[in-house]
Amino acid sequence: MSLHGPILDRMTEIDSRLVADNDERRHFHSAYLRSTTAVLRSIDAGVFEDAEWAERWAIAFAELYLDAFDRWERADHPAGPWQVAFDASRDPGIPPVRHALLGINAHINYDLPQAFLAVITDEEFDDPALMERRATDHRRVDSILVRRVPDEDKRLAQVEEPGDRTILDSLMRPFNRAGTRRFLKDGRRKVWRNARILSDARRRGEVHYAKALGVLERLCQDRIADLVTPRFVLVHLAVYGFGVDLPPSVGSGEAAPSPI
Repeated sequence: MSLHGPILDRMTEIDSRLVADNDERRHFHSAYLRSTTAVLRSIDAGVFEDAEWAERWAIAFAELYLDAFDRWERADHPAGPWQVAFDASRDPGIPPVRHALLGINAHINYDLPQAFLAVITDEEFDDPALMERRATDHRRVDSILVRRVPDEDKRLAQVEEPGDRTILDSLMRPFNRAGTRRFLKDGRRKVWRNARILSDARRRGEVHYAKALGVLERLCQDRIADLVTPRFVLVHLAVYGFGVDLPPSVGSGEAAPSPI
């Protein structure tokens, strides 16, 4: 029995409201709704190694975003990366492509490691064969996202005003699919590494886990704040990379090798 119907219904309701209100958060939310729908349809079609696990993972991932969304709506201070990203929606000078990048960065760098910990136990992190299956399903998700890039780029172009993209941004548009593939690969490697460090911290107890998650939050918040500032966003990502790196010392020493 499918578990994801309520999540998609909720995201669709929010999407309708954001679009009707011309809310700048719609640029990330709408893209994320379409991408999540594509991933869940692929899960239903049986293209994943472990469909049951992949569905639980996708739902846990979406729920982290929706929780942050609801907290910001209530002025209840979501985690730092989302606070910065959502606060930026009040700035009419930030172009749509950057709003989308802010949401993508916060969701992947901050939420995704936590989503993995929600559906992978610490003991499972020690099982190389199982982790390779999980990594294979992660790569399948990335392949789905890469295929969606041309459509999402076209949709962003339809809502952009003249001057929203720099000349360099425009020149790089034919390479967006390749660039996205590279950014996702970089993010995937760092997310798995960070998830393992968080798992190490979780084994040591709640205090250690909270400390490690706090470090990840600060790193991600700084990255989001940096992306808000006016600059060539794509060049900045190319130079500094998409992800963030947790220091292994916040876990229990050197992190185990990533399965990616």
